[in-house]
Amino acid sequence: MEEIYLNVEYEKSQVSSRPSRSHTGPRRSESRSHGAVVLSLGLLSVFLLAGLIGLFVHYHNSVGGSAADLSTIKANLTERLQASEDKLSSVSEERDLLNTNLTNLIEEMDRLHCWCKQKKTCPEGWRMFNRSCYLLSTRSDSWETGRKDCRDKGTDLVIIDSLEEQKFILSIVTHRSWIGLSDRDDEGSWKWVDGTPLTEAYWNLNEPNNGGGDPQFGEEDCVEILVDRKTEGNWNDVRCGYSRKWICENLA
Repeated sequence: MEEIYLNVEYEKSQVSSRPSRSHTGPRRSESRSHGAVVLSLGLLSVFLLAGLIGLFVHYHNSVGGSAADLSTIKANLTERLQASEDKLSSVSEERDLLNTNLTNLIEEMDRLHCWCKQKKTCPEGWRMFNRSCYLLSTRSDSWETGRKDCRDKGTDLVIIDSLEEQKFILSIVTHRSWIGLSDRDDEGSWKWVDGTPLTEAYWNLNEPNNGGGDPQFGEEDCVEILVDRKTEGNWNDVRCGYSRKWICENLA
């Protein structure tokens, strides 16, 4: 632009001094100016093209690198997923093996338990039922004396807590016998010798009646089992001082 300005100034001076050549000078100056502008634009275009090429190469390299990274990450994730699946499969197999071993142990314990039950025996003169041993006394005395005799043997008077046991007792007794039930501590509150309250009873008809109010019977606070009554109705409350046989029970 400075060159064009100088050419204009030069042209003005030539017009003032040489009017006859005023059409020749300006044409040459305009030609030179136009050439310089074209050259500048050409160089600028080259630089812009080079820049675009550089940007394209950089972009291409960047995209290529990102794709390679994604491929590597995908491969790593696939490998780890496969390893996790293998580990999970191994854990499942170990769990199944442990379950099988546990089942086998339980079965073995059951067999040993049955074997132990078969091998358990009662002392001489005692009778076995389920896991208990029972002893019928050979003499008769009061409820308290009968209990003391059982306790001296490390046992106590029998506690009957099921119909099956009730039937078993009836199958072995031959005389009226004391069992471990009384309401001596609290009238009408029947408890076994271990302190548990009575929940299932097999009373004889109209029993317990505490003597029916007849003075000759007194307080009937202890229970005997009868031998000439039906299975589910043969308990009777009587005076604890009466003489009866007794039944001791001991866990085998």
